[in-house]
Amino acid sequence: MITKNEIDAVLRKYEIRKITIGTLGSHSALNIFKGAKEEGFKTICICKKEDEIVYQRFPLADEVILVEDFKELLGDNIQKRLKQTNTILVPHGSFNAYIGTEKIMDDLHVPLFGNRELLRWETNREKQKEWLRRAGLTLPKTFTDPQDIDGLVIAKFSGAKGGKGYFLANSVESFHNKARDMIKRGHFRREDLGKIHLQEYIIGANSYPSFFHSPLKKVVEILGIDKRYESTVDIIGRIPASEQLEIALNPTYTVIGNIPITMRESLLPAILRMGDSVVTVSKEIAPPGIIGPFCLETVITDDLEIFTFEISARIVAGSNVGIGTSPYAYLNYGEGMYMGRRIAKEIKHASEILELEKIVY
Repeated sequence: MITKNEIDAVLRKYEIRKITIGTLGSHSALNIFKGAKEEGFKTICICKKEDEIVYQRFPLADEVILVEDFKELLGDNIQKRLKQTNTILVPHGSFNAYIGTEKIMDDLHVPLFGNRELLRWETNREKQKEWLRRAGLTLPKTFTDPQDIDGLVIAKFSGAKGGKGYFLANSVESFHNKARDMIKRGHFRREDLGKIHLQEYIIGANSYPSFFHSPLKKVVEILGIDKRYESTVDIIGRIPASEQLEIALNPTYTVIGNIPITMRESLLPAILRMGDSVVTVSKEIAPPGIIGPFCLETVITDDLEIFTFEISARIVAGSNVGIGTSPYAYLNYGEGMYMGRRIAKEIKHASEILELEKIVY
């Protein structure tokens, strides 16, 4: 595993006044690049050829490195180029999904904004559960075996898969029937069944508050709240119940976008305390704890009880809804603040006070 001392050694060779902000061309890259440009940084994008059109039409990347596979980021040539350009990489969900946490821990020698050890906690369901419980958050029940299903559950997979292949089941029979259907439809493979995570399905409204923890300012900020727009479950209401029964519809939860939410103010105290608690525990489980963005994935019941079912220890795609518009970022900063820019602002501040080693790992 790459050590903090090794990353600091790379950082010491950087020209601190010429930092470049880089990321994979996917997920929240436009958010990250726009924020970097607004704070005066150069930007670099590691991009698949078929996705290059995005960074041509939104020309926010000063340099685009084309690859066939995101795993090429780990190659010596690309890492050498990133170091030559004094690049700090900003991780997002595609790092976990397409490269993998262990590869990032063992083979990525380029400085990464944030605490890479917490990416390991994010991608391990049991570690996630331990973290959130220690923070005092309320979690849904989980089941280790389909035989234990005693009510409505949602079947999920680890990692940033955007809800692909998720499904509901209320018995061992319905679990196996729906799993077979999802395999047939190509949503996952039969061997993936061993990695499935069964979680009590809480009936309520989903909300995803995005936070930012600054170790430099020693504050936890909330920058936005969103909900996911999921296919096909979010359009199922357009199909009459009789037709749903006839076609035996088995909807999945593939995220196709995000929708901003302005939370009722009476819920904000609980949401803010949850963010604070998660940061406090993160310092115990993986010092120095969360650096920068994180998101709590919650569902709120009709009696206003908040259940937390996941945490993402990095920028989430839902923060894209806040580019230039988030009410919570506006309340603290005025116009023009959003997650990508807040990340760049932290890197800029750390550069100015010569404390970059406190925010990169």
